[in-house]
Amino acid sequence: MRKHALDGVRVVDFSWIVAGPTTTRMLADFGAEVIRIEYDQTLDYIRNTPSVGMGNSPNVSGTFNNLNRNKLGVTLNVMHPDGMELLRELISVSDIVVENFSSGVLSRWGLDYEEQRKIRPDVIYLSLSGFGHSGPDQHFTTWGPTAQALSGLTYMSGLPGEDPAGWGFSYMDHTAGYYGAMACMMALHHRNKTGEGQWLDLSQVESGIPLTGTAILEKTVNGRQYRQKGNPPGNRSPNPAVAPHNTYRCKGDDRWCVISIFDDQQWAAFVDALGTPDWATATRFATNESRVQHQDDLDMLIETWTTERTPHEAMNTLQAAGIAAGAVQTPKEKVDEDPQLRHRDFIREAEHAEMGNTRFEGQPMNLSKSPWELRRPSPLLGEHADYVYHQLLGTPDEEIARMAEEAVF
Repeated sequence: MRKHALDGVRVVDFSWIVAGPTTTRMLADFGAEVIRIEYDQTLDYIRNTPSVGMGNSPNVSGTFNNLNRNKLGVTLNVMHPDGMELLRELISVSDIVVENFSSGVLSRWGLDYEEQRKIRPDVIYLSLSGFGHSGPDQHFTTWGPTAQALSGLTYMSGLPGEDPAGWGFSYMDHTAGYYGAMACMMALHHRNKTGEGQWLDLSQVESGIPLTGTAILEKTVNGRQYRQKGNPPGNRSPNPAVAPHNTYRCKGDDRWCVISIFDDQQWAAFVDALGTPDWATATRFATNESRVQHQDDLDMLIETWTTERTPHEAMNTLQAAGIAAGAVQTPKEKVDEDPQLRHRDFIREAEHAEMGNTRFEGQPMNLSKSPWELRRPSPLLGEHADYVYHQLLGTPDEEIARMAEEAVF
């Protein structure tokens, strides 16, 4: 049997949507037994968004499947006295409790950190909310895109001359989730040395602020706002100001390559690789400063060369000349054909009871002695009730039957 870094660690997982499940997915991938607690009358929003063409089952969401692989799952009504008692029993035999509710939810359940310590003195409790559980903003309700805006990242995005647009994806959920996993592992290390558990109070907004470093430096060092009217498109390089530095249309439908040139020596090699076309020897392109001034025209002229070639043809020609260039891959190319990802076994597969064979993104780190492993897909709703309530907690069969009848789980 393979050894995993977190073998023997048990996690009670109240998390939902993306941020918390990202934390517990990493713990589960590296061997922790993560038991996901759900309430079947109020399903996780992500679970309740089935993949196209899969029907309306709560078990066929691709996003849920990816975020909750390797976990066990039970349903539980914690508002029922018997449900709360089962939960307290589960905490007593677990190492970590994870939740990403708004601040104060577990306190209202009577399960704040101090109460959890009475149940299990060395428990590690991770609360992951928008602003953390202290300060004047602690009770505001947020989710990933809200935290992104409040961290400053939304303001930094968008097209030239347009209002900030946001990123269109909940990056802050993933960022906070990774921070949460790191916090849990540091707390486990601390407990292994001292025997002490602790409360990990994570602010999702604060997890995004470090990503604004460029904007902070621009203001504090240069005295300029990062976002300026008419700021260049994101694929150009305003600082350092160099050209050409952009994405370029290639042969085929919606096919692109990227090219980056940082000095006049690289420009000379680029011109030579293109076969020294007349336009490339024009005086206005002779120096980097003049190329930056005329980069709109320069980009159009470069596309007269790239549109005659596939992305990989352009990439191979330019890389052979020592130019930084790459093919922009389609999602299919990245998942199905990328030789580097295939070599590192990044995309893995598992058989799901209702979705069939499904593919999963991997973890970006390979541990030589205690690797991550894809052991199972996400749990069906309430799938592991027998293991958790009967085998783990020792609840008698007649009690399980009674509680099922009373909708405890």
